[in-house]
Amino acid sequence: MKRNLYTIFYAFVLGVVCALVPTIVGEFTAPYREANARAEEVRNIMHVLDIPIKQGITSRQLVDQFESTVKLRKKGNLQMYISYDTVDTSKVHAIAVQFSGSGVWGLIKGFIALDTDMVTIRRISFYQNEETPGLGGEIGTEWFQNEFIGKKIRDDSGKPGIRIKRSGARGPNEIDGISGATLTCGKVQSVLSSIIEVIDKEVGFGK
Repeated sequence: MKRNLYTIFYAFVLGVVCALVPTIVGEFTAPYREANARAEEVRNIMHVLDIPIKQGITSRQLVDQFESTVKLRKKGNLQMYISYDTVDTSKVHAIAVQFSGSGVWGLIKGFIALDTDMVTIRRISFYQNEETPGLGGEIGTEWFQNEFIGKKIRDDSGKPGIRIKRSGARGPNEIDGISGATLTCGKVQSVLSSIIEVIDKEVGFGK
């Protein structure tokens, strides 16, 4: 009888400890995880805005650099991250906005930065996606993201949006797609065209 009680008591204590330890560890590491997540977010924003990141800096220092060089401005439903010229600090250098939408297997999130004409893409970053590695997952690679540099967010007729084609992209707003990832490219086109429509509504091209 005593042995059974001891076994039950031991199992109870062990269960409590096993339940508490992850909670305690999670509470302890939460600030560090949040700091790292914030640092990764601002790293992506600074990347699309072409802001050089100092080498060897900590997450806290990276956030400090971001907050000293990038200003946040809201217009309607649009939240814009604005960088300024390093010489003439009153002159806007580039503007970035965040986007998100459904991919084939999950959310696609990223940032798109535009030059001051609000038409030319400076850079783009797909920092989160759950697409198939080696296929749709290639949207997160540098080579695909570089395809957008210098492209426009409207066509020759002025219609806003991005077109991702299988091949032979020639228009000002056309991008060559990823071989074997037609569905993902279609989703990316939809997500980007949606945020471009918001930019057009809230800011207006060339304004």
